[in-house]
Amino acid sequence: MNELLDLLRRNARQSDADLAAQVASTEDSVRAQITAWEADGTISGYRAMVDPARDGGDQVTAFIEVKIRPERGGGFDRQAKRIAKFEQVTSCYLMSGGYDLLVMVEGCDLVAVAAFVSEKLSSMEGVISTATHFRLKSYKENGFFFEKESEISRLPVSP
Repeated sequence: MNELLDLLRRNARQSDADLAAQVASTEDSVRAQITAWEADGTISGYRAMVDPARDGGDQVTAFIEVKIRPERGGGFDRQAKRIAKFEQVTSCYLMSGGYDLLVMVEGCDLVAVAAFVSEKLSSMEGVISTATHFRLKSYKENGFFFEKESEISRLPVSP
């Protein structure tokens, strides 16, 4: 049923009949599987992918690299869960590489995001350092392109 999950990832608004036809199953079977995934947390919610350049809002998005000191008996998990609870945080990931967490934050403007970082995030016990990067433009998110490709994919050649 991973094929069904892939179809839902690409377009969760398809009808059960359309999904069943694509995975060669019945509507009842598809509906039961989706219900089971919702119950066990495999599917944790549904969202519309909204182009930030067209939504009319002035939200600012920042990606923050966070280095933290792991806690005894809890590692990175307790710290990450505390950070993720802030209302400004939209995503939080444990990462490999030069930092421990990647935290995605939204605010009404640059000042709001800066205040969050300096007053709440950086001052948390266990946070060693942060590096903030602001989103300037979105091209693709969660598999969705925000700009439609033009009909011409190559530059014209002139003699």
